[in-house]
Amino acid sequence: MPLTGKRILIGLSGGIAAYKSAELVRRLKERHAEVRVVMTESAKSFITPLTLQAVSGEPVSDALLDPAAEAGMGHI
Repeated sequence: MPLTGKRILIGLSGGIAAYKSAELVRRLKERHAEVRVVMTESAKSFITPLTLQAVSGEPVSDALLDPAAEAGMGHI
């Protein structure tokens, strides 16, 4: 089943099953989904952000606030 045009966000926490996420992302990408990954510090104990970035083709978010993204926003 193609997933063209679908946008999927995967959130990872510090559980042993986090190591399976690279395979999940790879399979979703094979079906042409746009996949992004966010992860906690604890998740990094099981899989690296670089691995997930490599299979998703997108940057991996691992912080609650992204100073670079917020720098472009004017004062509220």
